Amino acid sequence: MTKLLLSVHVIAAILAVGSIAVAASLFPRFAKLAVAQGPQAEGGEEKGKAVGIAAFLHRICRVYAVAGLVVPVFGVATGAQMGVLGDAWLIASMILTAVTAFLLAMAIIPGQERMLTMARQGGAAVQGLNAAAARLGMLTGVFNLLWAVVVVLMIVRPGSTTGA
Repeated sequence: MTKLLLSVHVIAAILAVGSIAVAASLFPRFAKLAVAQGPQAEGGEEKGKAVGIAAFLHRICRVYAVAGLVVPVFGVATGAQMGVLGDAWLIASMILTAVTAFLLAMAIIPGQERMLTMARQGGAAVQGLNAAAARLGMLTGVFNLLWAVVVVLMIVRPGSTTGA
């Protein structure tokens, strides 16, 4: 049973968290591109394409954030099955997972929504776009770094007595 739980946990992490990491990292570029082209740009179709891509990347983040709830659920089930729920490496991983979920739900996704609004409205709405894009890029980088730390903790499992 442990192998099944661990397999679902790892597959869900790769598919959900990986998709969010890539989509969130690409989002600021396409949102800025949509605004830079302007509403009267000769390649008006390109602006629509850039806004469409940004909207699609945002949708990926929203949908996979919900799907990603499977990751900690199966992670806790796996930890319980292995009898390691009290181990420091797992507690640290759970805390970092909660921090990344909070960051995604309270900063990254709302930041994407604000940038999409700027991209769609254009004009005076684009004030502060570069700052918003830089902030969103930084938050996404922190999100990805925290997940990298969680992955390392899951692989190395410092202090674990269950073997490596």
